[in-house]
Amino acid sequence: MSNILQALLNIAEKPVTALKSHYSSRNTINNVGEALETYIQDAFAGTISEKNIEKRNEKISCTFSYLGNQNNPPDMILAGGDAIEVKKIQSYNSAIALNSSYPKNKLYADDHKITTACRTCEEWDIKDIIYAIGVASDTELKHLWLLYGDCYAADREIYTRIGKTIHDGVTQIPDIEFAETKELGRVNRVDPLGITNLRIRGMWHIDNPLKVYQDIYHKKAAKSFSVVCLMREEKFNDFNLLEQQNISSHSNITIIDVKIKNPDNSAQLINAKLIVLELV
Repeated sequence: MSNILQALLNIAEKPVTALKSHYSSRNTINNVGEALETYIQDAFAGTISEKNIEKRNEKISCTFSYLGNQNNPPDMILAGGDAIEVKKIQSYNSAIALNSSYPKNKLYADDHKITTACRTCEEWDIKDIIYAIGVASDTELKHLWLLYGDCYAADREIYTRIGKTIHDGVTQIPDIEFAETKELGRVNRVDPLGITNLRIRGMWHIDNPLKVYQDIYHKKAAKSFSVVCLMREEKFNDFNLLEQQNISSHSNITIIDVKIKNPDNSAQLINAKLIVLELV
Protein backbone atom coordinates (compact mmCIF):
# COMPACT_ATOMS: atom_id res chain seq x y z
CA MET A 1 0.00 0.00 0.00
CA SER A 2 1.45 3.35 -1.04
CA ASN A 3 1.55 6.40 1.21
CA ILE A 4 2.72 10.01 1.44
CA LEU A 5 6.23 9.11 2.65
CA GLN A 6 6.81 6.83 -0.33
CA ALA A 7 5.54 9.54 -2.64
CA LEU A 8 7.91 12.09 -1.13
CA LEU A 9 10.88 9.75 -1.59
CA ASN A 10 9.85 9.11 -5.20
CA ILE A 11 9.71 12.86 -5.84
CA ALA A 12 13.09 13.33 -4.15
CA GLU A 13 14.62 10.71 -6.43
CA LYS A 14 12.89 11.96 -9.58
CA PRO A 15 11.85 15.59 -9.22
CA VAL A 16 9.95 16.83 -12.25
CA THR A 17 9.53 20.59 -12.46
CA ALA A 18 9.02 20.96 -16.23
CA LEU A 19 5.65 19.26 -15.99
CA LYS A 20 4.20 20.19 -19.34
CA SER A 21 7.19 19.08 -21.38
CA HIS A 22 7.64 15.92 -19.30
CA TYR A 23 4.08 14.79 -20.00
CA SER A 24 3.61 16.39 -23.43
CA SER A 25 3.98 13.07 -25.23
CA ARG A 26 0.72 11.82 -23.70
CA ASN A 27 -2.15 12.89 -25.90
CA THR A 28 -4.54 13.08 -22.94
CA ILE A 29 -2.47 15.75 -21.15
CA ASN A 30 -3.72 19.15 -22.29
CA ASN A 31 -2.42 21.54 -19.62
CA VAL A 32 -0.15 21.81 -16.60
CA GLY A 33 -3.07 21.14 -14.23
CA GLU A 34 -3.64 17.72 -15.76
CA ALA A 35 0.12 17.14 -15.80
CA LEU A 36 0.27 17.95 -12.06
CA GLU A 37 -2.45 15.41 -11.30
CA THR A 38 -0.62 12.79 -13.38
CA TYR A 39 2.63 13.58 -11.57
CA ILE A 40 0.91 13.07 -8.19
CA GLN A 41 -0.37 9.71 -9.44
CA ASP A 42 3.14 8.75 -10.57
CA ALA A 43 4.70 9.89 -7.29
CA PHE A 44 2.45 7.61 -5.25
CA ALA A 45 2.62 4.73 -7.71
CA GLY A 46 6.38 4.94 -8.24
CA THR A 47 5.95 5.39 -12.00
CA ILE A 48 7.56 8.79 -12.58
CA SER A 49 10.18 7.23 -14.87
CA GLU A 50 7.93 4.57 -16.39
CA LYS A 51 7.73 5.04 -20.17
CA ASN A 52 5.70 1.93 -20.92
CA ILE A 53 2.06 3.00 -20.74
CA GLU A 54 0.77 -0.54 -20.20
CA LYS A 55 3.12 -1.12 -17.27
CA ARG A 56 2.23 2.27 -15.81
CA ASN A 57 -1.49 1.53 -16.07
CA GLU A 58 -1.00 -1.77 -14.26
CA LYS A 59 0.91 -0.09 -11.42
CA ILE A 60 -1.64 2.74 -11.19
CA SER A 61 -4.44 0.17 -10.98
CA CYS A 62 -2.66 -1.62 -8.12
CA THR A 63 -1.91 1.62 -6.27
CA PHE A 64 -5.33 3.31 -6.46
CA SER A 65 -8.81 2.03 -5.83
CA TYR A 66 -10.40 5.14 -7.35
CA LEU A 67 -9.48 7.83 -9.86
CA GLY A 68 -12.03 10.61 -10.03
CA ASN A 69 -13.06 13.57 -12.14
CA GLN A 70 -12.89 17.35 -11.91
CA ASN A 71 -16.47 17.76 -10.71
CA ASN A 72 -16.45 15.50 -7.66
CA PRO A 73 -13.86 15.13 -4.90
CA PRO A 74 -11.50 13.42 -4.38
CA ASP A 75 -9.20 13.12 -7.38
CA MET A 76 -7.89 9.74 -6.25
CA ILE A 77 -7.93 7.20 -3.41
CA LEU A 78 -4.98 5.00 -2.50
CA ALA A 79 -6.04 1.37 -2.26
CA GLY A 80 -6.60 0.75 1.43
CA GLY A 81 -5.22 4.21 2.20
CA ASP A 82 -5.75 7.94 2.00
CA ALA A 83 -7.78 10.09 -0.39
CA ILE A 84 -6.00 12.82 -2.39
CA GLU A 85 -7.33 16.10 -3.76
CA VAL A 86 -5.07 17.95 -6.24
CA LYS A 87 -5.16 21.73 -6.67
CA LYS A 88 -3.05 23.98 -8.91
CA ILE A 89 -2.41 27.67 -8.30
CA GLN A 90 -0.16 30.06 -10.22
CA SER A 91 0.94 32.37 -7.40
CA TYR A 92 2.51 31.73 -4.01
CA ASN A 93 -0.10 34.10 -2.56
CA SER A 94 -3.19 32.71 -4.28
CA ALA A 95 -6.08 31.32 -2.26
CA ILE A 96 -7.16 27.76 -3.04
CA ALA A 97 -10.42 27.52 -5.01
CA LEU A 98 -12.47 24.55 -3.80
CA ASN A 99 -15.52 25.48 -5.88
CA SER A 100 -18.70 23.84 -4.54
CA SER A 101 -16.91 21.53 -2.10
CA TYR A 102 -16.15 22.86 1.36
CA PRO A 103 -12.73 22.13 2.94
CA LYS A 104 -12.46 18.59 4.26
CA ASN A 105 -10.69 17.38 7.36
CA LYS A 106 -11.64 13.83 6.37
CA LEU A 107 -13.45 12.19 3.47
CA TYR A 108 -16.75 10.58 4.44
CA ALA A 109 -18.50 7.88 2.46
CA ASP A 110 -21.88 9.50 3.15
CA ASP A 111 -20.84 12.81 1.53
CA HIS A 112 -23.39 13.51 -1.22
CA LYS A 113 -20.69 15.27 -3.26
CA ILE A 114 -18.79 12.04 -3.98
CA THR A 115 -19.77 9.63 -6.73
CA THR A 116 -21.19 6.14 -6.32
CA ALA A 117 -18.00 4.77 -7.88
CA CYS A 118 -15.98 6.51 -5.17
CA ARG A 119 -18.30 5.33 -2.42
CA THR A 120 -18.12 1.69 -3.57
CA CYS A 121 -14.48 1.46 -4.73
CA GLU A 122 -13.66 -0.43 -1.53
CA GLU A 123 -15.13 -0.97 1.93
CA TRP A 124 -14.72 2.30 3.81
CA ASP A 125 -16.53 4.87 5.94
CA ILE A 126 -13.94 7.58 6.69
CA LYS A 127 -10.59 8.27 5.06
CA ASP A 128 -7.80 10.73 5.77
CA ILE A 129 -7.45 13.20 2.92
CA ILE A 130 -4.29 14.77 1.51
CA TYR A 131 -4.39 18.14 -0.23
CA ALA A 132 -1.73 18.19 -2.97
CA ILE A 133 -1.38 21.88 -3.83
CA GLY A 134 1.04 22.77 -6.60
CA VAL A 135 2.31 26.27 -7.38
CA ALA A 136 2.91 26.16 -11.11
CA SER A 137 3.24 28.44 -14.12
CA ASP A 138 1.93 27.37 -17.50
CA THR A 139 4.90 25.03 -17.83
CA GLU A 140 6.82 24.69 -14.55
CA LEU A 141 6.10 23.29 -11.07
CA LYS A 142 7.78 25.47 -8.44
CA HIS A 143 6.43 24.30 -5.11
CA LEU A 144 4.22 21.50 -3.80
CA TRP A 145 2.29 21.13 -0.56
CA LEU A 146 1.20 17.68 0.62
CA LEU A 147 -0.83 18.29 3.76
CA TYR A 148 -3.49 16.39 5.58
CA GLY A 149 -6.98 17.83 5.83
CA ASP A 150 -7.14 17.42 9.61
CA CYS A 151 -4.28 19.94 9.88
CA TYR A 152 -6.00 22.37 7.50
CA ALA A 153 -9.79 22.17 7.76
CA ALA A 154 -12.31 22.10 10.60
CA ASP A 155 -14.88 19.41 11.30
CA ARG A 156 -17.44 19.15 8.50
CA GLU A 157 -20.24 20.35 10.78
CA ILE A 158 -18.68 23.84 10.72
CA TYR A 159 -19.22 24.05 6.96
CA THR A 160 -22.42 22.07 6.51
CA ARG A 161 -24.36 24.19 9.01
CA ILE A 162 -23.73 27.24 6.80
CA GLY A 163 -25.23 25.49 3.80
CA LYS A 164 -28.16 24.20 5.83
CA THR A 165 -28.89 27.69 7.16
CA ILE A 166 -28.88 29.14 3.63
CA HIS A 167 -31.02 26.25 2.37
CA ASP A 168 -33.55 26.65 5.18
CA GLY A 169 -33.62 30.42 4.75
CA VAL A 170 -34.47 30.21 1.06
CA THR A 171 -37.36 27.85 1.71
CA GLN A 172 -38.91 30.43 4.03
CA ILE A 173 -39.32 33.01 1.26
CA PRO A 174 -43.07 33.20 0.49
CA ASP A 175 -44.57 32.49 -2.92
CA ILE A 176 -41.60 30.78 -4.52
CA GLU A 177 -41.21 27.37 -6.13
CA PHE A 178 -38.32 25.69 -4.35
CA ALA A 179 -36.80 22.63 -6.05
CA GLU A 180 -34.80 19.84 -4.43
CA THR A 181 -31.13 19.96 -5.40
CA LYS A 182 -27.68 18.90 -4.21
CA GLU A 183 -26.62 22.53 -4.40
CA LEU A 184 -27.47 25.08 -1.69
CA GLY A 185 -30.79 25.72 -3.36
CA ARG A 186 -32.75 26.13 -6.56
CA VAL A 187 -35.74 28.38 -7.08
CA ASN A 188 -37.84 27.77 -10.18
CA ARG A 189 -40.20 30.15 -11.99
CA VAL A 190 -38.98 33.27 -10.23
CA ASP A 191 -40.67 35.73 -12.60
CA PRO A 192 -44.37 36.12 -13.56
CA LEU A 193 -43.78 34.35 -16.89
CA GLY A 194 -42.20 31.41 -15.10
CA ILE A 195 -39.17 31.41 -17.38
CA THR A 196 -36.39 32.31 -14.93
CA ASN A 197 -34.73 29.93 -12.48
CA LEU A 198 -32.17 30.67 -9.76
CA ARG A 199 -29.38 28.26 -8.80
CA ILE A 200 -27.75 28.87 -5.43
CA ARG A 201 -24.37 27.23 -5.10
CA GLY A 202 -21.35 27.64 -2.88
CA MET A 203 -17.95 28.78 -4.15
CA TRP A 204 -15.53 27.89 -1.39
CA HIS A 205 -11.99 29.27 -1.04
CA ILE A 206 -9.38 28.54 1.62
CA ASP A 207 -6.18 30.46 2.38
CA ASN A 208 -2.91 29.32 0.87
CA PRO A 209 -0.91 27.03 3.20
CA LEU A 210 2.05 29.40 2.79
CA LYS A 211 -0.08 32.00 4.57
CA VAL A 212 -1.75 29.65 7.06
CA TYR A 213 1.56 28.12 8.20
CA GLN A 214 3.86 31.12 7.76
CA ASP A 215 4.89 30.85 11.41
CA ILE A 216 6.46 27.42 10.81
CA TYR A 217 7.60 27.55 7.17
CA HIS A 218 8.93 30.15 4.74
CA LYS A 219 9.62 29.35 1.10
CA LYS A 220 13.32 29.93 0.35
CA ALA A 221 13.74 31.99 -2.81
CA ALA A 222 17.11 30.39 -3.52
CA LYS A 223 15.54 26.93 -3.84
CA SER A 224 14.32 26.10 -7.33
CA PHE A 225 11.85 23.46 -6.14
CA SER A 226 10.44 22.46 -2.78
CA VAL A 227 7.89 20.03 -1.37
CA VAL A 228 6.38 20.49 2.09
CA CYS A 229 4.42 17.76 3.89
CA LEU A 230 2.42 18.47 7.02
CA MET A 231 0.72 15.86 9.16
CA ARG A 232 -0.23 15.25 12.76
CA GLU A 233 2.40 13.50 14.85
CA GLU A 234 0.20 10.46 15.41
CA LYS A 235 -0.23 10.06 11.64
CA PHE A 236 3.53 10.09 11.13
CA ASN A 237 3.96 7.54 13.91
CA ASP A 238 1.52 5.20 12.14
CA PHE A 239 3.98 4.70 9.27
CA ASN A 240 6.41 1.83 9.68
CA LEU A 241 9.81 2.51 11.20
CA LEU A 242 11.75 1.78 7.99
CA GLU A 243 9.74 4.39 6.07
CA GLN A 244 10.35 6.94 8.82
CA GLN A 245 14.08 6.18 8.76
CA ASN A 246 14.29 6.43 4.96
CA ILE A 247 12.73 9.88 5.10
CA SER A 248 14.84 11.14 8.00
CA SER A 249 18.12 9.92 6.46
CA HIS A 250 17.59 11.50 3.02
CA SER A 251 20.11 14.26 2.37
CA ASN A 252 17.59 16.72 0.90
CA ILE A 253 14.77 16.10 3.39
CA THR A 254 14.35 17.68 6.81
CA ILE A 255 11.81 16.63 9.46
CA ILE A 256 10.81 19.29 12.00
CA ASP A 257 8.65 18.87 15.09
CA VAL A 258 6.11 21.71 15.11
CA LYS A 259 2.96 22.77 16.87
CA ILE A 260 -0.01 23.98 14.84
CA LYS A 261 -3.40 25.36 15.80
CA ASN A 262 -6.19 22.85 16.10
CA PRO A 263 -8.54 23.63 13.17
CA ASP A 264 -11.53 23.01 15.47
CA ASN A 265 -10.24 25.13 18.36
CA SER A 266 -7.50 27.69 17.73
CA ALA A 267 -6.80 27.96 21.47
CA GLN A 268 -5.33 24.45 21.34
CA LEU A 269 -2.03 23.43 19.80
CA ILE A 270 -1.43 19.99 18.34
CA ASN A 271 1.87 18.23 17.70
CA ALA A 272 2.71 17.84 14.03
CA LYS A 273 5.52 16.90 11.66
CA LEU A 274 6.73 19.31 8.99
CA ILE A 275 8.71 17.43 6.33
CA VAL A 276 10.57 19.60 3.84
CA LEU A 277 12.25 18.57 0.57
CA GLU A 278 14.31 21.35 -1.01
CA LEU A 279 16.37 21.28 -4.20
CA VAL A 280 18.74 23.97 -5.45
